[in-house]
Amino acid sequence: MTIRVRVQPRADRNQLAGERGGALLLRVTAAPAAGAANAAAIRLLAQALAVPASRVEIRRGASGRDKLLHVRGLGLPDAEARLAAAGGTR
Repeated sequence: MTIRVRVQPRADRNQLAGERGGALLLRVTAAPAAGAANAAAIRLLAQALAVPASRVEIRRGASGRDKLLHVRGLGLPDAEARLAAAGGTR
């Protein structure tokens, strides 16, 4: 499954922060330099979905704030339930 996300780097803490413009908002403490914010976003989403980070990959938007993240082996109903339980909304 693919999830649209918007990443806000240099936040006070790592968190799912609801939706903005139809995308899941991920706030991460990492700076965008050297891919650190991308790695933090992948870890945060993987943790929220209770899947290994190795199953989450950036399909589009690696250099911007708006991204498409693909999660292997997880269906939409499961993802929605896990995001709701983790504090994100879908």
